[in-house]
Amino acid sequence: MILYGTNPIAWANDDDQTLGAHIPTEQILNEASRIGFDGIENGHRWPDDPEELKQLLGSHGLKFISGWYSLNLLAQSVEDEKKAIQPHLDKLKHNGCTVCIACETSNTIQGSDVDISTSPVLTPEEMKVFGAKVEELAAYCAEQGIDLVYHHHMGTVVENLGEIDAFMASTGPATKLLFDAGHCYVGCKGEDPAPILKKYISRVRHFHAKNVRPEIMKDIRDNRKSFMDGVRAGVFTVPGDEEGGIDFRPLLQILKDAGYHGWIVIEAEQDPEVHNPFKYQSLGLKTLKTIANELDLT
Repeated sequence: MILYGTNPIAWANDDDQTLGAHIPTEQILNEASRIGFDGIENGHRWPDDPEELKQLLGSHGLKFISGWYSLNLLAQSVEDEKKAIQPHLDKLKHNGCTVCIACETSNTIQGSDVDISTSPVLTPEEMKVFGAKVEELAAYCAEQGIDLVYHHHMGTVVENLGEIDAFMASTGPATKLLFDAGHCYVGCKGEDPAPILKKYISRVRHFHAKNVRPEIMKDIRDNRKSFMDGVRAGVFTVPGDEEGGIDFRPLLQILKDAGYHGWIVIEAEQDPEVHNPFKYQSLGLKTLKTIANELDLT
């Protein structure tokens, strides 16, 4: 089964909470429901209590999809990470989630005011050690019925194609992949994300349908701006936006051919004062459903 989701960062950004600060929480949930989404990912507005969260989203007909978890495996042991992640896993299980979105953030620059090209880099040996730790943690999550889906992400140690390849080679079968079309496109400097998705589709358990405005991406890279400069300028957008550079039809075809089932989530942070969330999220969902119906993905 294919389920369609969104992320509240389209309305109220998590990294720069001044973006969308004026938008009421009730508006976010009402609009996500009205647009026709099946569920929504985590955001800083949602309650942390598992049952309170379930009741809040359920009152708007929305499922809790999952939420970002910041790993610190480069800075602490796997045993310490298991203890730290357990309350998050408990919240996911209580809400019927099947995936845990995880990304190493101990040395990330994604929220820092620095050149995006200065992302941290692991040596081959460091990547092997890191991958082994992620795999051990992923096995721990799997024992509880949750797939750890690793989010390759700008500003982190798994950003570009070489790093995705090295990470996937350093982890084992328990570690799954969250494939993010937008982060793949920017991380690989405009390369077509389809071959990368196809290469790892057997381990993909979550899909973020994030689009990219190539002209803004070029400006961010050429002028050595930060990741958040890009977010504020609108580097990310939704499927179907004419300014976007990603063709989602080949990506959904790959999902179809692989028998993918699970969530397809529009996770596209933009300044809501510039790009109306209701308008853009509606466009994104309509685009994805149209393509999916034509491909018989659903």
